[in-house]
Amino acid sequence: MKVLVYGSGVIGSYLAHVLMSAGNDVTVLARGRWKEQLEAHGLKIRHHLQHRETLDRPKVIGDISEGDSYDAVFAVMPYNKIGAILEPLAAVRAPLVVLVGNNMNPAAMEKAILGGTVCEKQVLFGFQVTAGKRDTEKGLLVCERLGAGNMDLGGLHRLPDEATRAKLNTAFAGTGYRLNWQPDMEAYLICHLAAILPIGYLAYACNGDMRASTGAQRRLMRLASREAYAMLKAQGVPILPAGDDRYYAPGPRGRLMQFLYFVMAKNKTISDLVACEHCRNAYEEMKMLDAAFMEVAARAPGAPMPHWHELRAQMPGWDEVRRRYGRVTSSR
Repeated sequence: MKVLVYGSGVIGSYLAHVLMSAGNDVTVLARGRWKEQLEAHGLKIRHHLQHRETLDRPKVIGDISEGDSYDAVFAVMPYNKIGAILEPLAAVRAPLVVLVGNNMNPAAMEKAILGGTVCEKQVLFGFQVTAGKRDTEKGLLVCERLGAGNMDLGGLHRLPDEATRAKLNTAFAGTGYRLNWQPDMEAYLICHLAAILPIGYLAYACNGDMRASTGAQRRLMRLASREAYAMLKAQGVPILPAGDDRYYAPGPRGRLMQFLYFVMAKNKTISDLVACEHCRNAYEEMKMLDAAFMEVAARAPGAPMPHWHELRAQMPGWDEVRRRYGRVTSSR
């Protein structure tokens, strides 16, 4: 397949690496100093847990040119920036566009792309479970992942047709990377915030060092997520991936999640790569996601979230977060 990965931070770069490993013709869109490094030295990734480094040499462009065509485009941008590229995504000649990452306005984005498209096009939404950071000084990315990685993927409120699923499964064949097909990505993306926003609140409350967190705070994270899932259920939002809310409830899965919080908090390298680095780099995105999720919660006054609000109140205000991290640029 001829594939464009629009965005070259940690998530987009690892996605490009996997697609190249499967033998696809991959082009990466990057800009600025990072584009220059990719052109000069290639795409170098340090896979933290796997204790190895890889070097790929994808084609690198700075903009989409008129007449460029691809079999698929994966757009990997922070939520606060994805809106700015909807027009070029509509203009690119590709039958399939996948918006990868947090997104609290997927329906409007799908409508904008399809409303201005220059060819017949299908829009899907995905979320890749990887994390890490970009080290521009060393010209490499540090990637944190379990196994070969995976992506939850689907349409706004539907599973893609069999032909589309077969096409994408083939694009990742032989890599070990899993595509988990979801029937309602709008619900999935809302549910995802129930899990990750409390982690962000604690990261900000601890000023980016989760080793300073207490056991009570880590328990508060799990209780906050439990309340958020209950609030979504009260509004009729399907919980996706199915059963994820059980990791925040009493029982074996809840105890496992509490243990994972402990491990994440006590290992600074892991907490930085999984949570704190992103919170520092993408505070504008986190602010927007927080505001959008609180609007959802306001629609369910009968589902109170006292633990959620208690944890959220422990972080500094967004103006203070901006003051602390405003010098940092996104590495997504």
